[in-house]
Amino acid sequence: MTRELQDLATEIALKAGELILRRRTEGVTVAATKSSAEDVVTLADHESEALIRSLLLDARPDDGFFGEESEASSSTSGLTWIVDPIDGTVNYLYGIPNYAVSVAVVEGEPDPHTWKALAATVTNPAAGETFSAALGEGATLNGRTIRANSGVSASLALLGTGFAYNADRRIWQAGIVQHLIGEVRDIRRMGSAELDLCSVACGRLDGYYERGLNPWDHAAGALIAQEAGARVGGLHGAAASADFTLAADPALFDVLHDLLLDAGAEASILG
Repeated sequence: MTRELQDLATEIALKAGELILRRRTEGVTVAATKSSAEDVVTLADHESEALIRSLLLDARPDDGFFGEESEASSSTSGLTWIVDPIDGTVNYLYGIPNYAVSVAVVEGEPDPHTWKALAATVTNPAAGETFSAALGEGATLNGRTIRANSGVSASLALLGTGFAYNADRRIWQAGIVQHLIGEVRDIRRMGSAELDLCSVACGRLDGYYERGLNPWDHAAGALIAQEAGARVGGLHGAAASADFTLAADPALFDVLHDLLLDAGAEASILG
């Protein structure tokens, strides 16, 4: 069943990816802002989510839906689809080719503390790359098996992270970077949490961390990274969630976990 769900996630993500790529060439229109003036939603976000929702409803009408841009619907099947119609919307707005459609399906409620991720696809149409995974079946990039890097020391680790739209939170996050930057090879901020997690999965990054992610920001990428051999979780053994998300090879995960705690990753500024 997980392979069937994976195939459906991939089919639908690719269709949505074609749509947003076409809209990007036509010109991007900002439809609204959310948490701040910097936190934008484009018309293509709405179109992409509407398309994904419609295709899922046709294929699996009993499943739930939890997306970034529309109201959630409950499940009678026990499965819920977690969707980000464009992850990396600011990149999309500026024409930076690092944005993606993210589609994942989980068993249980749309709560990362309790769900069981079953299948996921993340596609970057601008790069022509599609990452996918099913529980227990491994992870792929354009159909080829991928594995996370292993045996990398913290001092040689290339990390990814992200910043919030709220200015006070960005300043706090910059403090974490300042503390951590001297302990690792370097840190990248590329603007798409899902693609950062996929970069861990395929070895472009050795690790990734961020606080404040929504479920749709990490549901698909977390499963892909896990199926590629990375450990994905929060602090102190918790699940990856808005509280904290960290992904790396298991040995590196433990080292980064402690470095992040030393850097103040549990600070109350983020609530």
